Amino acid sequence: MAKTDYYEVLGVSKAADEREIKKAYKKLAMKFHPDRTKGDKNLEAKFKEVKEAYEILSDSEKRRVYDQYGHDAFDQARGGQGAGFGGNADFSDIFGDVFGDIFGGGRRGGGRRAQRGSDLRYDLEMTLEDAVRGKEVELKIPRLSTCDDCDGTGSADNSPPKTCDVCHGAGQVQMRQGFFAVQQTCPQCNGRGTIVENPCKSCHGQGRKEKTRTLNVKIPAGVDTGDRVRLAGEGEAGEHGAPSGDLYVQVRVREHKIFRREGNNLYCEVPVSFTQAALGGEVEVPTLDGRVKLKIPTETQTGRMFRMRGKGVKSVRSGAVGDLVCKAVIETPVNLSAKQKALLKEFEDSMGTGDEAAKYRPKERGFFDGVKKFFDDLTGS
Repeated sequence: MAKTDYYEVLGVSKAADEREIKKAYKKLAMKFHPDRTKGDKNLEAKFKEVKEAYEILSDSEKRRVYDQYGHDAFDQARGGQGAGFGGNADFSDIFGDVFGDIFGGGRRGGGRRAQRGSDLRYDLEMTLEDAVRGKEVELKIPRLSTCDDCDGTGSADNSPPKTCDVCHGAGQVQMRQGFFAVQQTCPQCNGRGTIVENPCKSCHGQGRKEKTRTLNVKIPAGVDTGDRVRLAGEGEAGEHGAPSGDLYVQVRVREHKIFRREGNNLYCEVPVSFTQAALGGEVEVPTLDGRVKLKIPTETQTGRMFRMRGKGVKSVRSGAVGDLVCKAVIETPVNLSAKQKALLKEFEDSMGTGDEAAKYRPKERGFFDGVKKFFDDLTGS
């Protein structure tokens, strides 16, 4: 029976590059894999055909021969069994080429590469003052560092590692379980593909050991909770000479007793006495640069906001400076003497009642008018 053209099997053109061929193969291999087709013989045959086509077209030399001579070149050379197939399909390539590529494993490439060191995170708590002004801090970071005795090679005599005799440098071993062949990380070399014959006594052949490193880190002015400072190469050392990871200093600013920060602006509440609010005056307001005078106009009501330009935080990114926003909070006098209470009573009586008093307390009149209208609407009167 004539075989279907391999390009048609994969659904690609004859001009398809290696990437297109591999992409088409992955898609079809996943579609017709026996785990999904549940014993359907026709689909199993389709799976074999897809694999056969990929094995030829993914190899540049085999593809050149196929383009020139077609199926005959391989059928004659292999006794008519097809490209790489005997009585049963070998599914090890599917696990290595398809699932390995998807999940980051795979058996091609001769073992696991030495990995870059892990990134580290250090949580730094700061006061608002230090965060606004910036500060140099000393950090003690425990981490895996390159072993000084073997310079990270893991070998006591700096001899090169030998190829693992279990996986033969592949970094993985194959376990057959009936119909399937499953790949696992080599237990002897832990996936590296190589073994250190004379391991360093200090690091036990790992090339790294834990040390505490002291760093002086400059935290820029204007940082806020959630900001982080990256220190390249100050994370854990990589395996056997691979690059080190990075250190990220994560900033958290403690709550302040006076100020609340939102972006580049600072907010605070300023207590204003009853008489200052009525007659006007000046109050001292704290800023991060010292005390300043805030003018309180006459008849100031509680909740009024005062903006002091340029007294906020300088942005760590743009350099723009925010404002200080002060909220006036009218403070009711407490612990009054009998004389003071009498004076306040006299003051209250001097404002009269009814419409006469309304001109002194417009919000009060407006409030009670609103309450009366609310209940009138409820009763329909």
